[in-house]
Amino acid sequence: MSSPSRAVPQPRRPLSALRNALTSEAGGGLVLMASAALALVVANSPLAGTYFAVLKAYLGPLSVLHWINDALMAVFFLLVGLEIKREVLDGRLRTWPDRVLPGLAAVGGMAAPALVYCAVNWQSPETLRGWAIPAATDIAFALGVLALLGPRVPVSLKVFLTALAIIDDLGAVLIIAAFYTADLSLPMLGGAGLTLALLYGLNKAGVARLWPYLLIGAVLWVFVLKSGVHATIAGVLLALTIPLRLSVGKPDDPTSPLHILEHAVHPWSAYLILPVFGFANAGVSLVGITPRMLLDPVTLGVALGLFVGKQIGVFGLVLAAVRLGLAQRPAHATWAQVYGVSLLCGVGFTMSLFIGLLAFANAPELEAETKVGVLLGSLVCMVAGALVLRFAPVHPSRR
Repeated sequence: MSSPSRAVPQPRRPLSALRNALTSEAGGGLVLMASAALALVVANSPLAGTYFAVLKAYLGPLSVLHWINDALMAVFFLLVGLEIKREVLDGRLRTWPDRVLPGLAAVGGMAAPALVYCAVNWQSPETLRGWAIPAATDIAFALGVLALLGPRVPVSLKVFLTALAIIDDLGAVLIIAAFYTADLSLPMLGGAGLTLALLYGLNKAGVARLWPYLLIGAVLWVFVLKSGVHATIAGVLLALTIPLRLSVGKPDDPTSPLHILEHAVHPWSAYLILPVFGFANAGVSLVGITPRMLLDPVTLGVALGLFVGKQIGVFGLVLAAVRLGLAQRPAHATWAQVYGVSLLCGVGFTMSLFIGLLAFANAPELEAETKVGVLLGSLVCMVAGALVLRFAPVHPSRR
């Protein structure tokens, strides 16, 4: 008598780097927090002179700081582009109903902080250029805070925050390309266009090996760097040309070139690139900083934009969308928990610092004010969001 047939267990497919972040306790966010804290300590220690001298030292055509902000961060933006493409075509933003709530929240979360900043800086044309600084959300930091709260936060809210941050990242990329571009070089733009066309041709020809894309992508980065458009945009453009095999009933095809590259880049981005960026850019010397500086237009505009603008924009549009029947509140989440996540959206560390460096590239004193505003606003949002989520009542279904 034959034994009853048993279902052959299917090998577990690896999660996308983005979805994996939801279940990996967002360790990269915690490392990023540590690197930012270390930068503040070093910048206000006897090592401060060495710290700033090393960042200004030149390695070839660029300083160490520019290599970090223009080259290493291009790899981070490559990951951002890969995640945007995956989630829009084959993930949590695949359908319009999936996009409504995080999309509206992201729009509100970008518009309201910018309006708050502009209101504070309205009489200072020199500083109005920084209007986009508080418009960004740092997904690594926010997920790091959620990780510390454990199961008190429903998975639906983590998914909502992640989807919102993806759309927010897309908005930040568009803002950087449209508003923080230097004098354009038409020959270099032409070279970038031809290189991008070649990458697109590889995609349409069905080339699945990654090395041709990465090799030509390096050439694209050089053209974009010299074109006047910020070099990190090359990372996003390269990502959009990487082939993605859409899954049909099978989530996360591990043989997809985009999937392979995303998983290869993610640990480097989370545990090296972003911490190095944080360490290089969060170091603010507190010498000469007075309480009065906290009331300077840039510092105040950035801090209030992150703390006040983000929570109004995100929570306000989520509440309006649900009340109008355009979307449903995240499953098993209370309004207090949604508000707590709205506060966490004001943690704008990485992208806010990055946009601030572009906005005030030729004004070191305004860069310093930007860093103080970003650190202050992000810290208040992080603490306030964590406290709200820690003590918020949970949904009856989770009791």
